[in-house]
Amino acid sequence: MGTREIALVTGASKGIGAAIARSLAAAGYDIWLNYRSDHAAAEQVAQSIEAMGVTCTKVPFDVADAAAVKAALAPLLEVQAPFVLVNNAGFTRDALLFWMSEEEWKSVLSVHLDGFFHVTHCVLDRMARRRKGRIINIVSTSGQTGVAGQVNYSAAKAGVIGATRALAKEIARRNILVNAVSPGFIETEMTEALPKEQMLAHVPLGRFGTPEEVAGVVAFLCSDAATYITGQVIGVNGGVFI
Repeated sequence: MGTREIALVTGASKGIGAAIARSLAAAGYDIWLNYRSDHAAAEQVAQSIEAMGVTCTKVPFDVADAAAVKAALAPLLEVQAPFVLVNNAGFTRDALLFWMSEEEWKSVLSVHLDGFFHVTHCVLDRMARRRKGRIINIVSTSGQTGVAGQVNYSAAKAGVIGATRALAKEIARRNILVNAVSPGFIETEMTEALPKEQMLAHVPLGRFGTPEEVAGVVAFLCSDAATYITGQVIGVNGGVFI
């Protein structure tokens, strides 16, 4: 058997990122598992991945810190380039714009937009030289419709959607496919504080989704069944945005 392909997943110590890492491991990828600071959670995910018979390399760094991204990834990229990059790292700092601080605005944009740029920029050259790869950006229904109280998050995710479409056009000739997966309400730590019953009234399927349902779409986009799909935004939202 030849060397397995690698999938780099950011923000993968919990929630959707952890589910994506496990799903890609189950599909036969070795995993580069990025997270910022929760070493215990990352170790738990890594052990579950290695139990599948693939390797999991933990790569802790803050995606918003350009120097940290380069320092962590450059030594790995000298040896091997990933076939898959999943830009998943993200967080929310909800507030009405009237009361939103500049720090709440900038921190959310920095993790999502700067994070996308730093990690993708670091990986892209090696990926392009191999003339094959998949880049999948985890966005949000908030970036497609806009959500009150999330002007920063909606702006950041809308920006990543635009970047997805532009990058797909730039590197299609290098056989690198770039797509976005857009979750709606998913059962994670990020949605625990939401008024669930109130939210469900807006979801045609009448329930929140699971991280595994998002991960399944990512795994499909990384598979040989998805070789003619690029520049797309695929919703996993229970019909909340159609």
